Amino acid sequence: MKEDPATRQQLSELIEQRRADIRTFLRQARPRRNRLINMSVIGSALAAALTVGPAAGGTKFTEGVQALLSLDDDSTVWRILCLLAVLCSLTAAVSTGLSNSHELASRVSAAEACNAELEGLAGALAFGRLHLEDAVRLYQQYIAKVAFVDDTLTHTSTSVS
Repeated sequence: MKEDPATRQQLSELIEQRRADIRTFLRQARPRRNRLINMSVIGSALAAALTVGPAAGGTKFTEGVQALLSLDDDSTVWRILCLLAVLCSLTAAVSTGLSNSHELASRVSAAEACNAELEGLAGALAFGRLHLEDAVRLYQQYIAKVAFVDDTLTHTSTSVS
């Protein structure tokens, strides 16, 4: 491989373009991951909270809620609490399932790690601390870890050879 400044510059541009793609992915994926995690945790907590009253208090709890809400039958309290607990539990399960099926947490972690690796590579390349051939090999290794990141921001088809 030719070790000249122009080729080194091309690789630097490729690295920067790929880092921009990764940052775009992270801007979209982090909030989604956080929403799904929060929905799962909150849904599970609410389901538990809705069932703790009847579980701990039994009929005294349901009769108390029945009187408080002026309901005709304490079984209505049980039905409402169970329905709400099921809905919260379902929300938690769906959120967890969506997060896991898309491997969102692991993809975000891989993209963050790759972005850091590419940043280090860019620095080593810019300061001449790395031979161009080694830099290209490392670049290929790093981006292989984030094949799921779209390269929609990469408008040029610059190649290093």
